[in-house]
Amino acid sequence: MKLYENGAYLINGVDLVEDTGDVNAAVKAKTGKEPDKEAARKGTMAYGILTAHNTSGDDENLKIKFDKMTSHDITYVGIIQTARASGMTEFPLDYVLTCCHNSLCAVGGTINEDDHIFGLTAAKKYGGMFVPPHQAVIHQFAREMLAGGGRMILGSDSHTRYGALGTMAMGEGGGELAKQLLGQTYDIKRPQVIAVYLKNAPRKGVGPQDVAIALVTATFDCGYVKNKVLEFVGPGVHNLSADYRIGIDVMTTETTCLSSIWCTDDKIKDWYDIHQRPEDYKELNPAPVAYYDGVVEIDLAKIKPMIAMPFHPSKGYEIDFVNQNLPEMLHDVEERAKVSFGDKINFSLQDKIVDGKLYVDQGLIAGCAGGGFENICAAADILKGHYIGSEKFTMSVYPASVPIYMELIKNGRAAQILETGAILKTAFCGPCFGAGDTPANNAFSIRHATRNFPNREGSKVQNGQIASVALMDARSIAATAANKGFLTSAETFDGEFTNPRYYFDAEIYKNRVYNGLGHPHPEVELIEGPNIKPWPKMEPLADDVMLKVVSEIHDPVTTTDELIPSGETSSYRSNPLGLAEFTLSRKDPAYVGNAKEVQKVEKARLEGKSPMEDAGFAAAYETVKKQFPNVDPMKTTIGSTIYAVKPGDGSAREQAASCQKVLGAWANIAHEYATKRYRSNLINWGMMPFLYDGDDKNLPFALGDYVFIPGVRKAILNKDEVIKAYAVTAAGMKEFDVRLGELTDEEREIITDGCLINYNRARR
Repeated sequence: MKLYENGAYLINGVDLVEDTGDVNAAVKAKTGKEPDKEAARKGTMAYGILTAHNTSGDDENLKIKFDKMTSHDITYVGIIQTARASGMTEFPLDYVLTCCHNSLCAVGGTINEDDHIFGLTAAKKYGGMFVPPHQAVIHQFAREMLAGGGRMILGSDSHTRYGALGTMAMGEGGGELAKQLLGQTYDIKRPQVIAVYLKNAPRKGVGPQDVAIALVTATFDCGYVKNKVLEFVGPGVHNLSADYRIGIDVMTTETTCLSSIWCTDDKIKDWYDIHQRPEDYKELNPAPVAYYDGVVEIDLAKIKPMIAMPFHPSKGYEIDFVNQNLPEMLHDVEERAKVSFGDKINFSLQDKIVDGKLYVDQGLIAGCAGGGFENICAAADILKGHYIGSEKFTMSVYPASVPIYMELIKNGRAAQILETGAILKTAFCGPCFGAGDTPANNAFSIRHATRNFPNREGSKVQNGQIASVALMDARSIAATAANKGFLTSAETFDGEFTNPRYYFDAEIYKNRVYNGLGHPHPEVELIEGPNIKPWPKMEPLADDVMLKVVSEIHDPVTTTDELIPSGETSSYRSNPLGLAEFTLSRKDPAYVGNAKEVQKVEKARLEGKSPMEDAGFAAAYETVKKQFPNVDPMKTTIGSTIYAVKPGDGSAREQAASCQKVLGAWANIAHEYATKRYRSNLINWGMMPFLYDGDDKNLPFALGDYVFIPGVRKAILNKDEVIKAYAVTAAGMKEFDVRLGELTDEEREIITDGCLINYNRARR
């Protein structure tokens, strides 16, 4: 794999010419014409699709309106509640609500099924589509029923990626979907476009997850594709089936790119034909001369079966290398665990080495990445004639939709898998986010899923529990299962892959899915269970702000799973106050209490009581008044903030930000934000996404200190590039600079109004 240091021209979809030296002459030699770089930039597929959906009239500052949207059952309630509070009366575009996260209804009493009833009645009332539990995971349903060439789809799940089917899709927090429901737009600077140039064909036994892990490993740490669009081109694309492309595409989220798009061909046309939607196919290719801002060149023939070791998808290695260096590789994981968990647990993996081999406790093939038809059929081929044994190793397979499950039954692969001792389960996202198949304490799990962040598999460090997840392709997971749990590369498989043809049956959806798209019924009563609560009232930002630092995180990256845990806490995602009790609970258990103490002072201020009655704030204001004698504590917003080096990697869930706001937060202070998604969530919940450029090891403030920012409201609205802040400590005040980065005019007003709901109410 090679990352180009410069941009490059792609000629006729085949020849790359890097933008170095006398590039004009090199391009002219291939095309017979002098290249026009700006014209060539417009030759990418991404440029054409974005431009077709841009409503701003400005080629660089985009205001996107999407064709369709989709959400699942831990996000759609909050989104609809937000839009209702802002005046929505019907869905103005196709909006599909799926039930694939809290679908088990196994914890929390009635509250999960209450959310599903809310979703069904909302689809009826506002004119949407409702997919009941166990029918399909959100992204498989979108592929089967929503994607189309040249379309754009917005989803409230970070793995909203349908580029392989010719659809530019993006995963964002709920606020961005609420905007679309209110007729507003998705506002971004035109993103750079990176070519992912594929050549040759994969080796036998190498699956899409292997390619994806290699791609994530090459690009994540260096930020090469962060917030950019990946455009898959090159002759190697045509050597991959549609399912194979989909399997790579869904994992592009883990590179931190903004979106993805692939050139399409007869294999994608056949995919649409199989799914009985031939009219939705569109041939997509870059122009004869297209310019890319960078290139990731992948030789598919050189990729071997991979494993992403705990605790991140970017920690990728060849399985053979891991097996040859087990003590060192496992020690490396143990050292990474110390970064995330400190001394909270005694964590070791050395006992997983049995007779010089790595023994795995659990294998899973699941969800939007692993549960595809081809992955499961390939696994069945490898498992045929083998048994997983009666020891600790367990194996579960989750087909991504009922149509896939039905075809596996019809073609015999379901029985073939079940007779090995593995279990087939229904379409469910739980194993990917900690709500299903949580491993035993100290267990090591291998999964064809999307993520392996700390705690994401469901363990709880605060209770002394820890498990480890590594990501692998379904083929090597099956090879490991056939070897009764000893880590094994699929390249050892000496049989033949049968590659059965897929036959899609849409009747189950016609019989079971509620389709009211474009047909709202306002007379329908919206049924809200006792756990479904509206967003609490949020106040606008005053002229000045006093923040207390209530959590300080120095990890290189902080995931959204650490900001708000997934798993069983997902049951409370329709209850803002209830869910907020879990904020940072697995990273900083003191956070909730610390934030509430600050919020108590602000609530008292809003009721007319002076913040000077609180000893901590009184001391801080006395220090501030020495330099700013006119500061009025009664006219200063009081809130909390966290400091983190790089927060927000992972999920699009808005609750990673909204839970902080519900507890009275007004800002994050960070060196950078891991994803656009998380930063957008902060903004939509009225929180200032401050950037601090100083040394992480020599901060001007510490946990428990205060940060005073005079004139902050004016600075935001005046678009000040640098804002003066003052750390208020026991030793006095220290001035330092913060920035807000690029913000649209609307985003500035959302922050100063206090949140997106307030912004829309003020303009209704």
